[in-house]
Amino acid sequence: MKYALAIDIGASSGRHILGWMENGELRTEEIYRFPNGIQKKGGHDVWDPEALFSHILAGMKRCGETGRIPATVGIDTWGVDYVLIDAEGKRIGDAVSYRDARTEGMDRVLEEKLPYARHYALTGTAKQPFNTVYQLMAEFREHPERREAGQLLFMPCYLSFLLCGKAENEYTIASTSGLLNAETKDYDPKVLEAAGIPASLLGGKPKAPGTVTGELLPEIAEQVGYSCRVVLTASHDTASAFRAIPFDPDSAILSSGTWSLLGTILEKPCRTQGALEAGFTNEGAVKGIRFLKNIMGLWMLQCIRKEQGEKASFAEMAETAAAGSTYPYTVDVADSRFLNPPSMTEAVLSALREHGAPLPEGDSELLYCVNHSLAASYAKAIREMEILLGNPFSGLTIVGGGNRNGLLNRLTEQETGLKVRLGPSEGTAEGNLLTQLLP
Repeated sequence: MKYALAIDIGASSGRHILGWMENGELRTEEIYRFPNGIQKKGGHDVWDPEALFSHILAGMKRCGETGRIPATVGIDTWGVDYVLIDAEGKRIGDAVSYRDARTEGMDRVLEEKLPYARHYALTGTAKQPFNTVYQLMAEFREHPERREAGQLLFMPCYLSFLLCGKAENEYTIASTSGLLNAETKDYDPKVLEAAGIPASLLGGKPKAPGTVTGELLPEIAEQVGYSCRVVLTASHDTASAFRAIPFDPDSAILSSGTWSLLGTILEKPCRTQGALEAGFTNEGAVKGIRFLKNIMGLWMLQCIRKEQGEKASFAEMAETAAAGSTYPYTVDVADSRFLNPPSMTEAVLSALREHGAPLPEGDSELLYCVNHSLAASYAKAIREMEILLGNPFSGLTIVGGGNRNGLLNRLTEQETGLKVRLGPSEGTAEGNLLTQLLP
């Protein structure tokens, strides 16, 4: 039996999922789960790569203790974030989070040299304040000497580098950066020049998903108790999630987690003026292009839960929200105020006040408002996509942990008018495994 190990790391937690094929079907077992989160350091919101890597090793060791040794291991994470390393492979500076405010105004600086319409025509990447291109510009403004760093590695590629010692970036994660040409699948020289980013920093054309980079380093193999090959799987979590769903051109796909990524798979990128104005992005898939819209997602509910002392589970929060179903008002979840506010509850109330809406009474109406607002944003994105592609959808497949929210699923079906189908809740890990097992 050939086993593969998927290490799927999200913004709030990570998991090790062992997978194997049996009678033509993927079988999985969760081996290890661990927390993740943003920390404050040096005035920035940052990740802790050392803590993540210690959990990666702990989970790999536990996998070996089951007696089922994986032949391969692959890591996926969220997009856009990166680590800089020097010529010896040592980390330079902190791994700053995409939710940090350092990129404010960087889009305007870039547009002085490269108008956004031209940038979109080259990359197909929707403008988001956290795109890697803006993060690097902000980093070099604060630390000019880092232009001379050895290499940039996107977060999952950096963690893979720590396992095997091979510094390679992968296509699907690189495609989230705003640096990659949509046609060549390589870093675009016009974008790099305009942004002041040395081509040498990026280490060459990104590798295709499924590329084997090498064996575990001897010291890593000794720690976990076995050796295996490291695979650059579809290392952007949404690319892995989309891989887990059999493609149906009549059904849109929603990857529902901290972020909601709603879209479909295209053969070629769509970079029309309409797509630009509607905020759709073109990102790499295992096969084809993920044409999708980035929507704020369950982050809003996660923040409210934290503000309330995590006294209720997400299932209990959904039950509470259902009791507030008579509250009719919604907020625009695309509003940047929801990206990283001091208080998500106050951010929602502030948005309602500005539109003259009566404020929700109690937690039930507040939580219903957020769920209803997410569903309404999905419906808006579906309508936009149908117009842009000239393709009406008959269904919507929801994959990821968010599909456990029955209330949100019902509201989504109600708002979109589409039949909602539930894909795997661990779809990202399953897609990661399929890329390893069925390249």
